Amino acid sequence: MAGESDQKLESRLTRTKQRWAREGRFLTGKTSRPEEQRLPPGQHLTKDWPVLDLGVLPQISRERWRLDVYGAVEHPIFWDFLEFTAQPQAKSVSDIHCVTTWSRYDNQWEGLATRDLLDACQPRIEARHVVLHSHDGYTTNLTLEDFAAEDALLEHGWSGMPLEAEHGGPVRLVVPHLYFWKSAKWLRSIEFLAEDASGYWEVRGYHNRGDPWEEQRYSGD
Repeated sequence: MAGESDQKLESRLTRTKQRWAREGRFLTGKTSRPEEQRLPPGQHLTKDWPVLDLGVLPQISRERWRLDVYGAVEHPIFWDFLEFTAQPQAKSVSDIHCVTTWSRYDNQWEGLATRDLLDACQPRIEARHVVLHSHDGYTTNLTLEDFAAEDALLEHGWSGMPLEAEHGGPVRLVVPHLYFWKSAKWLRSIEFLAEDASGYWEVRGYHNRGDPWEEQRYSGD
């Protein structure tokens, strides 16, 4: 039932991060641009890749994984993993910036560029927003412009290996220019909308866009 699912998502981390939003935790009041420095304000570097989620770890094999793309598009998509990887594949290197203040440099990704997905599904003229739906019940929203960023990927490989389940495998979104909660793990479907629809963290006090260079951690920043 939906109510029981919502209760399961209310993990200790969820409650803690909602408190951070109310308190404005980690805010420095500084802003900076990427051309001035590489590390956004309020962030610290780590060589590890911390694991943060809602307390649910979906176990979705590549054989069972599906991606549905629907909504305000001319060509809805229903791909299995083989169909997904048969599309043009891209490799990129980018940094991760998590709203919990850690950053990790030079991550090597492999996957489908979001721009190639857009070519395949052809968003309608009224499409302005995208909502990502994950296998753990998580959602997050993006503008179409942010989703279509040059370095944004639907990613299935990291550092030359298949993406591990704890980091969102088989497939997750990676949008490097925004805080990492916008890069949904365990991707299940992508919905194109004319009107915006807030996601899991956005209705719990977090910024609707999440630009780390503007320190857009919380709503009202």
